[in-house]
Order: sequence, then C-alpha cells, then structure tokens
Amino acid sequence: MKTNKQSMRSLVAVLTGAMMFLMPLASSAAQEDTAVVTEGINHLGLAVKDLDRSVAFFTGTLGWRTAGGDPDYPAVFVTDGNAFVTLWQVTDPATVVEFNRKNNVGLHHLAFTVKSLKALHELHQKFLAVEGVRIEFAPEFMGQGPTTHMMIREPSGNRLEFVVPGSRVRAEMKVNEQKEN
Repeated sequence: MKTNKQSMRSLVAVLTGAMMFLMPLASSAAQEDTAVVTEGINHLGLAVKDLDRSVAFFTGTLGWRTAGGDPDYPAVFVTDGNAFVTLWQVTDPATVVEFNRKNNVGLHHLAFTVKSLKALHELHQKFLAVEGVRIEFAPEFMGQGPTTHMMIREPSGNRLEFVVPGSRVRAEMKVNEQKEN
C-alpha cells in the first residue's frame, strides 16, 4: 500500500507527464539546454476575507492543523501533513473583488486528494453544515469516471476541489465486491 507521500509523488508524476505532453513542444536544442530546477510546490498562499473563518474551515472542517503564522501580516499557515497553505488576511474585506474563474488571471482552484469515496461523501455532509461554504457541485464523476470529485468555495470564496483518484475508487469497488461474495 502506498503512503500518502508516495501517492502524492505518483499523482505529481502523472500530472507533470500530462502537462509536458500537452504543452507546445520547444526545439530539441532548447530542451537540452534547460534543466528542471524546481521540486514541486513548497506552499500555496490564499488571500482570504475572514482569516478566522478560513482557518476554522481548514482546521475544524478538514482536520488540518496550524503550523505557524504571522500575526503582524496577518497570516496563518495550515497543513494536512503533506501540503501547506498560507492563509493571508486581506486589508479591507469590505472592498474585496471576488474572483471570477472565467475572467480573472490567477488561481482557478486548488485541488486536494481525498482518501476514499466514503471520506469525500462525509466531507460533502460536513460542508452542508458549515456557514459560508458554497457547494458548486456535490460528489460526481470527473468526466466518465471513475475519478470522483466535488467543488466548493470555502468561507472566504476560494474555490477548492476534492478528488478521489480513479485508482482508489476502483480499489474500493473491488473490496466491496469481495465483501458481497
């Protein structure tokens, strides 16, 4: 069984491979002269309207933990043990301009891998009860499936996606079939 780090590395490898395939090809000479010098995402920063509510969403609803912060900025760092997100309080919440994924350049959404379909459906139920969370769509197949996902806006309006990879869905289905037999 793969650890979370192994699963994340596998997902990053697949996504990197897909991105490389879809990106326009540069000349072979340019590719030979360019070495990859980055090693994945260190952390992601999200500007939030209500720091306390967004921190409560990540820690209370998703089960993440705080990993520091800067009260003068103000910012709080949260983690699930693999990913780190910095939540930055905007200066004036009353004058924020809401992000429009179709018209603004910037973060379209942030996607998190979820352990299982059961956990995804449990998150959906939690989200229904959290004030300020807007569910864009409930758990559904991504394309033709079996990868399953849902999309929400956390209390400050950032779009978050929660994904159960197809390999995990198939493994769950296999276990359920074995239990029935």
